[in-house]
Amino acid sequence: MTPSSTPPPTELPSSEHPDLDLYDTDTLVEALVSSQQRAVQAVQAASAALARAVEAALPRMQAGGRLIYAGAGTSGRLGLLDSVELHPTFSWPHQRAVALIAGGPGALLQSVEGAEDDEPQGAADMAGLQPGPTDVVLLLAASGTTPWVLGALRAAKQAGALTIGLANNPGSALAVQAEIGITLDTGAELVSGSTRLKAGTAQKMALNAFSSALMVRLHKVHGNLMVDLRATNAKLRRRAMRMTAAAAGTDEAAAQRVLQACDWRVKTAIVALRCGVQPADAQARLDAADGSVRAALATATGT
Repeated sequence: MTPSSTPPPTELPSSEHPDLDLYDTDTLVEALVSSQQRAVQAVQAASAALARAVEAALPRMQAGGRLIYAGAGTSGRLGLLDSVELHPTFSWPHQRAVALIAGGPGALLQSVEGAEDDEPQGAADMAGLQPGPTDVVLLLAASGTTPWVLGALRAAKQAGALTIGLANNPGSALAVQAEIGITLDTGAELVSGSTRLKAGTAQKMALNAFSSALMVRLHKVHGNLMVDLRATNAKLRRRAMRMTAAAAGTDEAAAQRVLQACDWRVKTAIVALRCGVQPADAQARLDAADGSVRAALATATGT
């Protein structure tokens, strides 16, 4: 491999805090925390591109497509994190949020050296999922040049999937070649080259914004309440009771009774309470309104 004469910004030595190793602990932690502000700024600058990605992904999700995440190292782990949290938060089906990481599942816990350099394997791993036109593939690489990720991108494009590339270096191959390229320009890292720092933070924020906005557009949020959560433990049942009571304008005891009758489906309980109907009727109204609590209630009141 021929060394690059000009390293990308994420690999450049930072001009800030060149004597980082000489700092006392308080100053050291303050410097590391303060450097993360660049991550917030980078995601804010990319908000219009993220919105375009949400709008492009929405009809594919409505048609039954999958979210497929692909990345190496930190980026791959962040993709997996976003994918697995969609089910408990929004009841998004497990099979419709799939994550790939260079080196396979073992790379989640231990680095698999060289895996990220294997472009053909990236293409093969992606092809193994049989992506199609209704799928949305999120490809993550801080450098924007990771061969495994570019291989996955190539396979996803060939299959007709929507490709969204998230990178931290301007003009990267990933951002240029993806159908929607999102650049999170975080610059040089405080610890030079350690993209698990603000580059990783920016990726996490961008994924949070993308997937949460998509779930809101899919009617999995009412007002600002996560009304499609899975109440699978005591903490989540208490949360479901509070949300139902707040949305229905009732007390938690009444909310609990109706939630139990609705198999702890918050949206169904809200419609049942607000409309004074049985759970089956409430669910039918939701189904007719494409799962939108607001639309189901508007239909019931004729507004």
